Amino acid sequence: MSAAVSILQKIFGYQAFRGFQEEVIEAVVRGRDALVLMPTGGGKSLCYQIPALMRQGVAIVVSPLIALMKDQVDMLDDLGITAAYLNSSQTAEESQEVIDRLYRGDIALLYVAPERLMTPKMLSMIEQLPVSLFAFDEAHCISIWGHDFRPDYGELAQIKERFPHIPRIALTATADPQTREEIAERLLIDPQRFIASFDRPNIRYRMVEKTKGYLDEVANFIIGEHMHESGIIYCLSRRKTEQVAQELQNRGVDALVYHAGLDQWERESNQNQFYERPCVMVATIAFGMGIDKPDVRFVIHLDMPKSIENYFQETGRAGRDGLPAEAVLYYGLEDVVQQRRLIDMSEADDDYRSVMMAKLEAMLALAEDSGCRRVRLLDYFGESSAHCSNCDNCENPPMTKDVTVEAQKLLSCVHRCYQTNGLGFGAAHVIDVLMGERSEKVLARGHDRLSTWGIGQGLSAKFWRKVLRQLIIKHYVKVRYELRNVLSLTAKARSVLRGEEAFYVRVEGTKKLSTRKVLEHDDLNDDELALFNELRMWRREAALEAGKPPYLIFPDATLLQIAKVKPRTPEEFLGISGVGQKKYERYAEAIFEMLAKD
Repeated sequence: MSAAVSILQKIFGYQAFRGFQEEVIEAVVRGRDALVLMPTGGGKSLCYQIPALMRQGVAIVVSPLIALMKDQVDMLDDLGITAAYLNSSQTAEESQEVIDRLYRGDIALLYVAPERLMTPKMLSMIEQLPVSLFAFDEAHCISIWGHDFRPDYGELAQIKERFPHIPRIALTATADPQTREEIAERLLIDPQRFIASFDRPNIRYRMVEKTKGYLDEVANFIIGEHMHESGIIYCLSRRKTEQVAQELQNRGVDALVYHAGLDQWERESNQNQFYERPCVMVATIAFGMGIDKPDVRFVIHLDMPKSIENYFQETGRAGRDGLPAEAVLYYGLEDVVQQRRLIDMSEADDDYRSVMMAKLEAMLALAEDSGCRRVRLLDYFGESSAHCSNCDNCENPPMTKDVTVEAQKLLSCVHRCYQTNGLGFGAAHVIDVLMGERSEKVLARGHDRLSTWGIGQGLSAKFWRKVLRQLIIKHYVKVRYELRNVLSLTAKARSVLRGEEAFYVRVEGTKKLSTRKVLEHDDLNDDELALFNELRMWRREAALEAGKPPYLIFPDATLLQIAKVKPRTPEEFLGISGVGQKKYERYAEAIFEMLAKD
């Protein structure tokens, strides 16, 4: 494996492999199939890029997103590695140029979407080429148990039948045990399995129930803690992304918008700007896989994700440089109702809807859990962990409360309202009846005369929504989406109503986001900090001149090391993590000049 280490150091600029990277590379170079689970930012791409440079022929990399392909190819090009992609963004002439290069043997790695790969024309062409390996990135997409299931990935199962002697490597950052089994069965032959820790210890997890002023809290958090730093805010709807971005812009935050409703030019322009400068991207999950900016300092969800896998992958876009980062989730009853409605309205089959419902329930259980967030999160992926002291529940432990009597009152109110029309009423109306409100709708229905009217007085609507949310997610209450979200009881509710089963909820006091800033660069003295800022300004100018994102020049972690080490010789410069031979040739002279002035 000395050749692999040499490539790692001379081309990629790293002195040593991390985790089991070296073992994966050795297995693939020997021709063995491999299943690789490694968290976002853990270095998955090296596990197939280095074997691609060690084996004869072209490596075929299956990638789900055009933007991801472009980023990977740009990065490899900057390292002096011949790479290309074939996708729908190219003209016929551009595609033909790539194909000509393939036949000439000029390409080491070819990125292609699964739909393109599985066309008869593409498969026929591959049969005529020397292929070094197949790499399936975001491999969870093949599984019904995966959070980004894509039917077009299913066709990839033919690859191992058609090319049985070419090694395959399947890679993903998020896969529960069932997903792993399906990946291995459908894509690989007797794979060697490499499962890394899912833990991202540099990320602080916090989950907060939505209150009326939560958007003000988000704005204050960004302005007070992360002004002029990069972050992502995820919203469920396009309209909400635009509203949130406008509110942040009104308060002086550099905020951009990204969703599928924008035209392609605007989406690409905003994505490029996000890479080029520190700013906040307010986006739907259309801003998804392939986000490769290393210095994202926070990810905020303003609506609950549909699964723990989605949450883990999206929060994993924070702190890829290994420096401290934040993951904040705001959630509420309307999130649960909306996500379940989307699942029920899906055209997918019953099995898939059942899988997605179970994943949603697991996500809500994580949000409402009173224990360590990291312990619960890692347990979902089959990994044990000690309490982390870096999440809201560890910093400020919540309490649980027996609310069996309150749950009985709420269930009784749902049932009494249901009896008046045989269909049921929505959550807001039921809570109004419970709290003794004399709203127009309550009076018009005569629900102020129900035996349950007013039996919930003295407790807040927020509390009743919390109890109702738990009753819904645990299947004591059914939401009939086809009838505008009316509520009815399930057979399971009887055990609580009869007092045969206790019911508990998490209790929180007033809790706001703490004001601890997560990234101060306290380890730098004044001169080093000034040099670091000067290096960042130089990097931005170099990136603009080269027409590429700044992180492709050098990530912050590399600039921090340069500021501390102040390399004066080629050997010292090449010893900086992230500085390979090509980057040294391109950028060392400018940095040496800067250091000489220091």
